[in-house]
Amino acid sequence: MKSVGLQAAGYNYVNVDDCYSEKERSPEGDIVESKERFPSGMRNLTDQLHAMGLYAGFFCDSGWFTCQLFPGSFENEDRDIKLFREEWGFDLLKYDNCAVPFDEIIKEGMVGKYQRMADAIARLSNSTGKPPMLFSICQWGREQPWLWARRFGQSWRTTDDIGPTWSSVASIINKNSFISWASDFSGHNDMDMLEIGNGDLTFEESKTHFTAWALNKSPLIILTKATNETLEILMNHEIIAINQDPAVGTGITPFRWGLNPDWTNDDKHPAQLWSGESQNGTVFMLINVLDEPTTMSFNLTESPWIRAGRQYSIRDLWAHTDNGTAIRILTIPNVPAHGVVALLLRDEGDEPEGTQPPCERPEWCMDQNGTRIDQP
Repeated sequence: MKSVGLQAAGYNYVNVDDCYSEKERSPEGDIVESKERFPSGMRNLTDQLHAMGLYAGFFCDSGWFTCQLFPGSFENEDRDIKLFREEWGFDLLKYDNCAVPFDEIIKEGMVGKYQRMADAIARLSNSTGKPPMLFSICQWGREQPWLWARRFGQSWRTTDDIGPTWSSVASIINKNSFISWASDFSGHNDMDMLEIGNGDLTFEESKTHFTAWALNKSPLIILTKATNETLEILMNHEIIAINQDPAVGTGITPFRWGLNPDWTNDDKHPAQLWSGESQNGTVFMLINVLDEPTTMSFNLTESPWIRAGRQYSIRDLWAHTDNGTAIRILTIPNVPAHGVVALLLRDEGDEPEGTQPPCERPEWCMDQNGTRIDQP
């Protein structure tokens, strides 16, 4: 991560996932790290990561077992969080949703099940005086976590697991189009890990994948080998800067679905035209959901963040070029199949005097004498 520049680009966590432990707890009741996979122990790992300026992320489950049937943390929340944080030195906990206890035992819904570990994290922080462990809630979008999970943690999964295919990426974009408003500084929709460099995703599909995740303010979690092609995508500093914007915590949202009527739920053809705020201008994302290249066009004021009667400079966040000025309408030709356009538009002052028609969007546009231009 250091040698190829990922850490400098902002990737600063190394996360351990499932299958890290022995199958049984110790006689004292503690989870035991795998002697085969971690012969030097977890503390040795986290000490090395911290010495490199990195943070250490960890994994466990809210049920009896993890999804691979290693020990989970149900009824051991306080014991386990002390082990993970104080003894092993981890900074973040991803908390999964497998091996759910019977109703007569747990007597909680999804919210209560995750509150158990959130409360344990808070109790440990209060007793030690140290900052609480970050809490990544991995319940696969069940029971609408965007409504409640920010009470307990910093991110929440919005869907089932991702796969390294365009159909999986498109499906997750579709599902998140209806809840993209939920991310802000207090918590983030987690669209799952990045599959860039995996499976049969094309270069253009991988760019779309990265752009949608980053501009939706999802955590950016890498699971791939570093190649020149994957690094070109994963280290796009202009898009990462928007994902990490210190002034604006919200992500982009759709302003027009495009191929489908607005608010259509279509896993194969998600919303195409998105926009959002940033500290340096208005961000636009255009996705070609077709299997062939196409031309894409929109009126600037379809986005709620654009002012009427103004002109805007155009910054292409993938070409890293300044592409002139847009007045009212912007058209992008030859967007590749399943490809993406990412733009930053900056206000450059009034549009030329006398630009016609009087209103680019004519609905209820009226002269001061009372004449409506949207009626014959």
